[in-house]
Amino acid sequence: MNTKIYKHVHTLAKDLLQASVRKNQAVFDEYYDELKQVCEDNEDTDKDHPVQWETLADFTDDLHLAITLYEKALVKAQAINSKDFLSSIAFAIASLQVELGNKESAINHLENAKVSSNKIADKDLKAEIDDLLTALKST
Repeated sequence: MNTKIYKHVHTLAKDLLQASVRKNQAVFDEYYDELKQVCEDNEDTDKDHPVQWETLADFTDDLHLAITLYEKALVKAQAINSKDFLSSIAFAIASLQVELGNKESAINHLENAKVSSNKIADKDLKAEIDDLLTALKST
């Protein structure tokens, strides 16, 4: 990923988090719109990257819209075959599907996340995937 864009997305994520903690909706909306613009400006270019879309989805309150954004990020992650992004994005989608009561979809995404996570170093994410998958399959 382009370093300048990564730093910009990372800074926007920190700014969004601060605005959220401070419950400053106007500032949050401003940073969110800026991040959305970065995503749209880079879409389908050589600067497009799943981290942009995953970050945008992370800060989206509308669960259905967040899933749509995560799915877009998932396509980008598949295109670059990034196991880290494939795992984290599929886990995020599964978590939202659980909130929406879509157990079957959540299990499907978790199974995909588990396969992808075999090649990553993040043990915490692997454990979260396994724990949620086990919990869903046992109910």
